[in-house]
Formats: sequence, structure tokens, C-alpha cells
Amino acid sequence: MTIKNILITGGAGFIGSNLALKLIAKGYQVTVLDNLSPQIHGSNPENTSPLYLSIKDKVNFIFGSVTNKSDWEKALKNQDAIVHFAAETGTGQSMYEVQKYVDVNINGTALMLDLLVNGDYPIKKVVVASSRSIYGEGKYISPELGAVYPTQREAVDMDKGDFEVKYHNSSALTLVGTDEESKIHPSSVYGITKQNQEQMVMTVCPTIGIAGVAFRYQNVYGPGQSLKNPYTGILSIFSTQIKNGNGINIFEDGKESRDFVFIDDVVNATILGIEKEEANNQVFNVGTGVATDVVTVANELAKNYQIDVPIKVSGNYRLGDIRHNYADLSKINQLLGFIPRVSFVEGLQKFAQWVNTQEVEKDNYQQSIDEMKAKGLYK
Repeated sequence: MTIKNILITGGAGFIGSNLALKLIAKGYQVTVLDNLSPQIHGSNPENTSPLYLSIKDKVNFIFGSVTNKSDWEKALKNQDAIVHFAAETGTGQSMYEVQKYVDVNINGTALMLDLLVNGDYPIKKVVVASSRSIYGEGKYISPELGAVYPTQREAVDMDKGDFEVKYHNSSALTLVGTDEESKIHPSSVYGITKQNQEQMVMTVCPTIGIAGVAFRYQNVYGPGQSLKNPYTGILSIFSTQIKNGNGINIFEDGKESRDFVFIDDVVNATILGIEKEEANNQVFNVGTGVATDVVTVANELAKNYQIDVPIKVSGNYRLGDIRHNYADLSKINQLLGFIPRVSFVEGLQKFAQWVNTQEVEKDNYQQSIDEMKAKGLYK
């Protein structure tokens, strides 16, 4: 399978632009389809978005939307592979902007597949950005029942400050890494749309002789991620709050954890998926395989910025949030030889050093909280 020309949808975004630059350095011809969403790129993106400016004049850039058929038709010409990143992101926002998330994430992907099935395009491989959010809660071991997959926690427990996950007829659970065979039961509209994207690509592509690859990315971070977007990216949100001298309000008891994976590792994993035949028609987790709790994140960031702000563990919570999830990386290691290279401490230092070179963004986080509160999603 010879791949030379690669289309990246959402290629002006955080992961997409980093991937584009690495692919160009490796000799690929890259086309980007992106709508330069103001939520990520600001109000004057052609002149002020660092992500867009990093790829400008280095890629064939098409300003357009994955919800527009003619934009797809223009972008798909003469491409060998598609990396489909374009999506609305953010679990909280997805719960009250349901139609927008479905239109972009599900219908945009359906439009792509429709064209591939019914049109004449030389596409050999489609790589789709899936998400750890499709798992909902992670995988746990029950002493009585073995591997279990708890559903959403009850508001009645969380109102009393009890945030741990529970499982019927089981004593205390032990968290383990979530592998690709784990139950898929998303707890947000965003997770549902990601599940749909993944399943459509992995179902349709093989029927027309196109290799499908899905990457279930954990929490991706690093230099270049949007510091403007108050709806996604806990490291960005906390950094903007700290830089504004504002206190950090940590949800629940602060012990909720995620798997934070550095952008360079994510790009390297994605390129393995593009280049290796072993990736064809496979689904992979991409993470570090390490769970880091939110209190640790806040404290490490404040330490890196050397700014002392109040860090308050509030007991507030968002409906639909999960408690824990970290990746089991056995499959991607065995099939693609992927090993994450950047530890959280090292990655956080690199991220903080970059943030220190950026203009301090306005802290719009409270606005996102107010929106969720008004919809009854924030307690």
C-alpha cells in the first residue's frame, strides 16, 4: 500500500496541525480541511491562530466543513489516505449542544463514507480519531464478580460526597487499565458520537476495500493546545485560571483520574497507524497507561508556573462525568510497537514552558459552568 497524499480533516486543530507538520517532514503531501472554529482558533484565525499559522503555506489548505458535501468532494481529490480528526469536542458541552455534535461528528462522517462508497476516489486507508470517552467508566475488578463495567454514578450518592463507583452485588472495586475489548458504554453525547464515528468507519471501509484504523485517544495535551476553549482540556483550563490569578475549583473530591498523553506520543502512534499494514482494520488505545488524579494535575501546574493560587476541592460535580479511565496499551505495543516516551512530569514541564511564552487568555471557564448549571448538568 503506497500512501503519498494525505487529507487531514480538522488538520488546523491541535492534534491535526502537529500531525501535519510531522508528515510533511517525512515527505508526505498534506491537504487540510478545516473550518477554523472560533471556539478553538479565536475570532480572526487567518491572522492570529498559532495552530493555523503553523501549517499555513505548508499544506494545501481548504477552508470548509465536513458537513458540506462539495467541501468533501474538493478535499478528497487525489488523496491516498484520510485522517479524520474534524469533530466537536468536549463532554460537558455535548450534553446541551446535542444537535451540533451529532451534525458534525456523526453526519460529517456519514457524508465522507457516502462519498467513498458511491464516488471514485483512490483512498486506501481511513484513520479515525475515536476517544476513551466511548468506554464511559473504565474497567474494574470485583472480588466477587471479576471484570465489571460500572454505569453512571448516582446523584444521590454524589450529593453526599460519595464519588466512588459502585457495582451491584460487589464489594469495593479495583481500577485496572481499559483494554480494547472492554465494554463500550459512553456516558455523554460526545462519547456516543465518537462511538458512532468509529463503528461507521470500521464497518463501511472494509466493505469497499479501504483499510480502517481507529485510535481511542486518552486525554491529549501539550504545547499548542487551545488556551481559549473553556469547554475541553483540563490542563488548558487550569493553566488559564492560574495565569489569571484565579483559584481552581476542583470537582468531586479531586481523586478522579485520567490518562494524560503528550502530543508527540499521539502523533507518533497515529503515524504508525498510517504506515503499518498491521494497523489495518484494527482499533487501538493511545495513552500512557498511567492514571493521574486531578489534584495532582492542579498542584503540578501551579508548581511549574510558580504562581500560588487557591486550589479548592469543592465537591461540585457534572452529570455524565466519569470517575476513572486509563488505557491498557498491550495491543498497540504488540501490533505496532508503540511505547509512550514522555512521562506526565516531563510533558507538563514542556507544556508549562510553552504556556509561559503565550499571551494570557481571558478566563471564560465560569461561563461554561454557568451554562451547565442553567441546564441542570452541574451540581
